Amino acid sequence: MVDSHTHAWGHPSRDHPWVNGDIVDIVETFDVDAVYTAEKLLDDMDEAGVDEAVVVGYPICEWTDNWYTVKAATEYDRLSGIVMVDQFADGAAQRLRDLMSNDGILGFRLGAICPYDRMWETFDPSVEWLREAKAETEFWEAARETDAAVQILAHVEQLDQVVELVEAYPELTYLIDHFSHADPNESPDESAFARYAELAEYDTVYAKVSEVQHRSEEAYPYEDMHDHLRWLLEQFGRERLVWGADYPNVSDEATYEECLTWLERVDGLSSKDRKWLTGRAFERATK
Repeated sequence: MVDSHTHAWGHPSRDHPWVNGDIVDIVETFDVDAVYTAEKLLDDMDEAGVDEAVVVGYPICEWTDNWYTVKAATEYDRLSGIVMVDQFADGAAQRLRDLMSNDGILGFRLGAICPYDRMWETFDPSVEWLREAKAETEFWEAARETDAAVQILAHVEQLDQVVELVEAYPELTYLIDHFSHADPNESPDESAFARYAELAEYDTVYAKVSEVQHRSEEAYPYEDMHDHLRWLLEQFGRERLVWGADYPNVSDEATYEECLTWLERVDGLSSKDRKWLTGRAFERATK
């Protein structure tokens, strides 16, 4: 069983200070220790029955400071990592190559939902910098050379930008996070969420059913998001639908076990479907 989306971070230090005050405030609301190390994540994985996990870069330090993600991925066989890189920065292509040279680093994450000048500090679905990033051809060539997976957090209203990026670089592998912040009150095929159907036409695009607790307006098992999952299953097939807990970010709403077992309560989702969602699909994406 593979959790495609977790977080972990280390103690602040002179070299790696905690600079994102908004994230620090959020951490205080979690039902875990304020410093959530890889060791603590592994303990929680063991309790929930999760074999392996992906540590996604966590911007409690400066957002391109990937020190702890690299540390977790290289020191623990059960953990992999997704880093964060500024595509517009000088030397971004080489920076990506350097990061991808570390064992266990699978790719990088784009915060398309964030204003570029306030990356990972706030969300604004109206921003369009992803279109500009598409023109950074040297960076995308490095992504191709290193076989880096491209993980994207975009709002449903920004899915047209994601489609444009995939059209420009269809040979890359893409993982689209967190239901793209879909509204549970809107029908998946009668809202902006329906643009996922265009992404499903590309065999290299995977949809992630992650962070359901913060998308849902209901308690466990989050039934108001089940139609969205079933709709994605129809569009992508179980081979390209990937589960992620987003633990401990959702620990204010759910235990790690609940992050996993809600899938068992989705009508129409078979045991074989769940096996694909909780491991096989992600392995297919990153093989």
